[in-house]
Amino acid sequence: MAAKKKARKKKKAPKKAKKRPAVRKKVAKKARRAVGKGPKKAKKSTKKPAKKKAKKKVAAKPKARAGIKLKMRLVKPAAPPAPPVPANEERIGIVTHYFNHLGVAIIQLETGVLREGDTVHIKGHTSDFRQRVGSMEVEHAHVSEARPGQSFGLKVSEHAREHDVVYRVKGM
Repeated sequence: MAAKKKARKKKKAPKKAKKRPAVRKKVAKKARRAVGKGPKKAKKSTKKPAKKKAKKKVAAKPKARAGIKLKMRLVKPAAPPAPPVPANEERIGIVTHYFNHLGVAIIQLETGVLREGDTVHIKGHTSDFRQRVGSMEVEHAHVSEARPGQSFGLKVSEHAREHDVVYRVKGM
């Protein structure tokens, strides 16, 4: 029996090693040497090829005629007119900035003169209040009146927003 096993062993041929392209080996060796790992065998990638997705067929849209296309255009409405100014108020300026932590509005005076003691009406999209002018400052200096073209800080009782309109109330 032992002789049969020896005979079988002799008959089997040794397995041949698979050859890889020479270029691939050189590139892999150079890459490993650059990293400092020394020569090693390159591993095969384990990624599977991506599956191809089937494209859905979409029905073609019907073509519109030129006449219909012109009828479907929308026209933008004109800008709304400026809100009417009440009879007893005069527009004098706008709010250019508001300091929330101080409760101070910076107002750019367009027309007229504003003095301490006058009543102002500040109106915007979300703000609408009246108050008496108490404290005004131009560049950190207290002033009693402001002239057209000046920007000044006004202590306000409520929250004012940029682009709010400032009116001086007459007769108060």
